[in-house]
Amino acid sequence: MQTNLYFDIERTQWPIIYREEYNVHLFGLENYFPFDTHKWKNIFKILEKQHLLNERTIVKPKEATKEDLMVTHPKSYLKKLKFSLYVAFIEEYLLLCLLPNFMIQRYILKPLRFQTGGSILAGKLALERGWSINLGGGFHHCSARKGGGFCIYADITLLIHFLFKYYSDRVRKIMIVDLDAHQGNGHERDFKNNPNVYILDVFNKNIYPNDHEAKKTIRRKVELDFYTHDNEYLPLVKGSIIMALEEFDPDLIVYNAGTDILEGDALGALSVSAEGIISRDELVFRYARARHIPIVMLTSGGYKRRTAGIIARSIINLYDKGLIRAP
Repeated sequence: MQTNLYFDIERTQWPIIYREEYNVHLFGLENYFPFDTHKWKNIFKILEKQHLLNERTIVKPKEATKEDLMVTHPKSYLKKLKFSLYVAFIEEYLLLCLLPNFMIQRYILKPLRFQTGGSILAGKLALERGWSINLGGGFHHCSARKGGGFCIYADITLLIHFLFKYYSDRVRKIMIVDLDAHQGNGHERDFKNNPNVYILDVFNKNIYPNDHEAKKTIRRKVELDFYTHDNEYLPLVKGSIIMALEEFDPDLIVYNAGTDILEGDALGALSVSAEGIISRDELVFRYARARHIPIVMLTSGGYKRRTAGIIARSIINLYDKGLIRAP
């Protein structure tokens, strides 16, 4: 099977991926979602205002088709998404079950299919440029057969399966570094008993999803307590990455960079500062770049309005520190 999700970009473009269609517009109903449905646009606007990139230098991905999704998802799962009640359950917004499914497909699932296409493309671009950032994606609670926790499509699993399929000569081993506040149970279930995928997961042990079966797949697990601060969090992350890279030599790193670790984020229930998040991202990129390991960054969870600004500041910091470079 061929895919249109992989395409060549201009030398003048950054390997940073975004398009307007990432954002959810639902006649004002999106304002009642538990997360910022315009987060991705807000990140881009800040980066544009800071003259880091613009509409010409950003990479605009294509929408993942049914055939693309079926690289991971069976038809039975995709059929479930034709029922508004099932989507409402995953998005934890029961009002959605009252909407006809064509509206669900157009206004909710289509933006997520574009973000999924962006994650898949990010894998290719990271191999070519050494790094890539999808301003969306990171749906780590979705496995091949089950959605959950606002995650409809298993973009991390798809990203990896596409690389194994199309770049098998270059990519044989992949490490997932999941630093979202929540356990990444979706990709953990998908890569159970797969020795070629190493998962490092640092998460709040007291919150959703508490998936004990999925935990068995984690090769290096760090379970945090409520309200963990920078001075404890950052050394744990640093030590875990060092040990993970001593145990496993990946051809590529997928970095799930959730910002729901931010102090005051009710769903993450940790207490890492904005500066701590920026330092964390720098740390992950520094170890990947020092070892010449291509790295993909996905923005994942973050449930406070100011997280868009923190993500943008973090990307600017990566540029200022020479960890990502202009085209």
